[in-house]
Amino acid sequence: MTSLSASLVRGALSSPFKRAGRPDATLPPGRLTRPAAPVAPGPLAAYRKICGFAESGPLPLTYPHVLAFPLTMRLMTDRAFPLPVLGLVHTWIEITPHRAVQPAESLELAVYTDGLTPHRRGTEVTMVTEARVGGELVWESRSGYLSRHRTTDAAAAPRTASVPDAVGELPAVAEWALPGDLGRRYGAVSGDRNPIHLHPLTARLFGFPRAIAHGMWTVARCLAEAGDPVGIRSVRAEFKAPVLLPATVTYAADAAGSAFALRGTKERVHLVGAVTRAS
Repeated sequence: MTSLSASLVRGALSSPFKRAGRPDATLPPGRLTRPAAPVAPGPLAAYRKICGFAESGPLPLTYPHVLAFPLTMRLMTDRAFPLPVLGLVHTWIEITPHRAVQPAESLELAVYTDGLTPHRRGTEVTMVTEARVGGELVWESRSGYLSRHRTTDAAAAPRTASVPDAVGELPAVAEWALPGDLGRRYGAVSGDRNPIHLHPLTARLFGFPRAIAHGMWTVARCLAEAGDPVGIRSVRAEFKAPVLLPATVTYAADAAGSAFALRGTKERVHLVGAVTRAS
């Protein structure tokens, strides 16, 4: 947490001096790593509780992302990183668990960048996260983060494949009332204290009328509701619209557990996801 807090301060100080959309922008080479370390039981328990995961069992599919987030922040607040970290919006994530990871296992973590992509609302960077146990790759993810700025390329879009739009029409399964302080509570557990999630005032500085829920909380809550992760080969979630807090949202999913969505009032789709399972 100390390392992450330092990165957040560095990001706040450096963001005003960075300009997204420069045609000559390049990404820092190499990767940041964390040596193998055990998972702390206290923070894991707090994460399971706020996201709705079972109190015991393998690590939640989304938890290695949280463990590696300090590395991600260090990389994104590096002087060589071209985008201002304040206001970055998480737009999608792909998770590939190669096997179940047990809480007692020590995880080696690595994070690196994999390209800048024009987006109709700005510039998107792809971040890759890997987790290993004894050198074995056990989990990996790819995430897109959007830096919003003026652009003339209205047709530009992320380069990765999209979840089918029909996912947004899935039948309702559960309804959740999200409190106004959810962003602060999840930020305390995950360490992600991006101002857009904390208070209406800080969210307005980046164009949001109220604080918004963390994208990683929404996908984690959906996966927790889905239940048993055994057999999952990959998960892709796309964050379609921010969840303004407080809010009431509906979790929807198909009977096979291969697709899910999160909808708000007037059927606005906030998140769509697809799950690939072993045959």
